Amino acid sequence: MKALVLLQLSLSVVAAAPRRCEPVDELRGWCRTTVEQKPKCIENVLSYCMDMPYTQTMFPNLVDHRNRDTTELSTEYLLLSVVDSLLSGECVPDLRMLGCSVLTPRCENEKVLRPCRSTCEAVHKRCTHAFEAIRMAWPYFLDCDRFFVSEEEGCYDPLEGLREETPEMISASAASVDYGTVLQFTYHSHTQLVNILKRTAAECSHISRTYSIGQSTEGRDLLVIEFSSNPGEHELLEPEVKYIANMHGNEALGRQLLIYLAQYLCSQYLLGNIRIQALVNTTRIHLLPSMNPDGYELASTDGQADSDLDYDEDVRYMDTYVTGRGNAQNIDLNRNFPDLSSIVYNRRRYRRLRTDHIPIPVSYWFDKAVAPETYAVMKWIRSIPFVLSASFHGGDLVVSYPYDFSKHPQEENLFSPTPDEMVFKQLARTYANAHTTMTNSDSDRCGTQFAEKGGIVNGAEWYSIKGGMSDFNYLHTNCFEITVELGCDKFPTEEDLYLGWQENKEALLTFIEAVHRGIKGIVKDEDGNGIKGATVSVKGIRHDIITAENGDYWRLLTPGIHILTATAPGYTRSLKKIILPARLEKAGRVDFVLKKAAVNQEDFITPSIDTYDRFDPFNKFAWYNQRDAGEQRMEKAEQPWWWSYFTRSAGIAPTWLLRH
Repeated sequence: MKALVLLQLSLSVVAAAPRRCEPVDELRGWCRTTVEQKPKCIENVLSYCMDMPYTQTMFPNLVDHRNRDTTELSTEYLLLSVVDSLLSGECVPDLRMLGCSVLTPRCENEKVLRPCRSTCEAVHKRCTHAFEAIRMAWPYFLDCDRFFVSEEEGCYDPLEGLREETPEMISASAASVDYGTVLQFTYHSHTQLVNILKRTAAECSHISRTYSIGQSTEGRDLLVIEFSSNPGEHELLEPEVKYIANMHGNEALGRQLLIYLAQYLCSQYLLGNIRIQALVNTTRIHLLPSMNPDGYELASTDGQADSDLDYDEDVRYMDTYVTGRGNAQNIDLNRNFPDLSSIVYNRRRYRRLRTDHIPIPVSYWFDKAVAPETYAVMKWIRSIPFVLSASFHGGDLVVSYPYDFSKHPQEENLFSPTPDEMVFKQLARTYANAHTTMTNSDSDRCGTQFAEKGGIVNGAEWYSIKGGMSDFNYLHTNCFEITVELGCDKFPTEEDLYLGWQENKEALLTFIEAVHRGIKGIVKDEDGNGIKGATVSVKGIRHDIITAENGDYWRLLTPGIHILTATAPGYTRSLKKIILPARLEKAGRVDFVLKKAAVNQEDFITPSIDTYDRFDPFNKFAWYNQRDAGEQRMEKAEQPWWWSYFTRSAGIAPTWLLRH
């Protein structure tokens, strides 16, 4: 009896716990042959992939994840779950659905179907810039050649039914206008700004490109979008214009206006707008929507945090005046440029007063913390022969023009004109008159009376600032820059963005067109070669213009009779008298041919090449940044901001996310 019980127990143990099959057991017939089951279609239950145009999937998937649990814990699936936040909504849900077609492939009749390569390639073309903006590599599992197949191989479209075409979309497609050029009157993060600019440049690649002039304190690109018939190159006699916005991070309307202007120039050029095509084909236009992206991110975050609080106009004004105004170093960028105005004022008793191409004093590099944003803009405006510029601010409704620094140290509101007072007033009025409300006395004037002056004011007469960007442009380069104050509210609500665009659109275009006033030409030698660095002077205006690389120049002037002189070291001077008609629609062409002569220093004044051409001669900017950069900042610079999130979550560092 005991033997029978023990036999039953042993058999139950064998049945309960499968044992390894030994050779002797196999001979006795005790081993069972395991039949391997083939994979079958199962229900697709992954939360981020449940809106796919199919309900059945199969494991292993296309990246060899063996089951649902493995997929849910993978970096690939984590990326799909956060792609909306990473790219600020860009290309979503296209990217997510494309990724799901690989991680949870379509299954029909117990067979996996692969997604179409053409769909992948279309998404890659449309969305690769979004990954570039955050310095992330295109995900390996979205490799169009590896995981996707052609239509001939029986593929399917994973984006099937994602969007239904409306008559408006069909019409826009027929007009060859990308949806990136459709204006969206909402505020954009820096990532979204970069994406919009790159997408716009891609849509209008034959007339546009983007380029970075440097990085902010926190490493954000200072991205410029350029429009020209030959983007990337200076063309002979084609004037260069720049717009700069968001110098103070909490002054946000100008930032949005330049985004809209870029989209508008692209879409209208493609639609055949004659005015826009003429403007782009004859002008090289540079737009820097955000000079202070770090300050903007701080100001916008603070504004969102306070959006649910009771509205208090006085408190809100003080918050927006302070939060995000400076850069990440808390430097006011419009006080951070070299103070060249004081040099001019100190030398005004001299008979041959210079008010052009004044070198940056050596003391500037030792006495002041130079912000990386300021440094980048200075290098930028020295590298391109800009003729005209505007900087966009907020806090009032007026156009101000140089000088911005008072000529008397004890007078904060003293009229301080430049030698080009008449030209600057003409330029300021050009913008103000084209603006829909800037000259109206019944519009909100923020407590000021600028409507009585036609919506314009001399900067120093309004209030004096030292180290401003407009004065630096005028005194260090050929560029004439004005400052446009867009309204009382520095950070208006999104509901006001459409109105802001409508009020400023015509003024933005008209001001660019103003660069074609005055005269232009080439200073040549007797062999027809352009002379770089020649001086073009106007009698009665103690501010000269210096020729560009190929000897071309532009001189903004008011209508009337002018006497011009062209000089260059080693050449005789050339004198011409011109008459500029009041209604001249384009710049008059005035060329000079200079003859070789013995050098006579009394006959001309030229910039000191030894000092002017040397930028940051002691490399103080690099030393300053190296001194302040700790190990944490260096590590942050080596890896992008999103890297730690993926390494913490995934456990294994997903190096395929990094761009090399």
